[in-house]
Amino acid sequence: IQYYCIDHRLLKNINNVQHTSPRTGMFHQVSTMTVLRLAAFLATFLSAESLLHGRHANQPAVRRTSSVAPLPMVASPTGSENPRRLVSYGMQAFREGKIQKSIDLFNQADEGVPDGSLRPFLWQRGISYYYKDDFSKGSEQFRYDVKVNPLDVEEIVWDIACLSRLQPDAVPPPTMMSLPKGKQDRRKIMSTVYSLFRGEANEHDLAVAGHGGNISDEFYSLYYLGLFCESRGETAKSASYMKAAVGTSYATGVGAGDYMTSCARVHCELRGWA
Repeated sequence: IQYYCIDHRLLKNINNVQHTSPRTGMFHQVSTMTVLRLAAFLATFLSAESLLHGRHANQPAVRRTSSVAPLPMVASPTGSENPRRLVSYGMQAFREGKIQKSIDLFNQADEGVPDGSLRPFLWQRGISYYYKDDFSKGSEQFRYDVKVNPLDVEEIVWDIACLSRLQPDAVPPPTMMSLPKGKQDRRKIMSTVYSLFRGEANEHDLAVAGHGGNISDEFYSLYYLGLFCESRGETAKSASYMKAAVGTSYATGVGAGDYMTSCARVHCELRGWA
């Protein structure tokens, strides 16, 4: 069975029921049901056209890159742009700080795929909704995502961030999602991010995890510390963390094409911290 993810690298053969995170490029277990759902999604398109080739599945150090991963090259019912191209345009619009335009393009991509099959994979739209301060729609998008992959820690974290902005007096949010019982992310950095947003770890724990990891871990720890503090209304601390994330060697070097480093930069620009 082959399956796909919208951004960066992924056509990967599933032989041992594992999955490469779209944002991190690291392996973690996925359920058989997730595999079957993804396979069913592909079945919608394979009769129309083959998926693109040329992935970089063996480069775990590079995360969400500037290219859009293997979206099916299928025209919408109206004959407009194919979904892959629309998602690519949306991502570029976001990088340029054009948040509403990115949402419009992601919406067009969603509408161009039969039966809403693309919707659970549009994590980029959820991030755009967050930065548009439309936290309700952001939460809705991330919850769609988790229905397809219940082990995706980052979608759960982003949903918590949205809920925290909607319910600032209820932290952590009582309706927050969690990993299935007995499951955890094997990546220390994301496991700690998850625990922080759920109120099971503190800022120091994540800072230590980032400091003791590789250059991408340093960036991700600072970025999520900034997002966490913003969700708690601690603007000064958020600004300090987020500006530090933008200045990391990962964000300015090998990770410059990572969509999440663009998120950090856009975050600072929108808040006037650049």
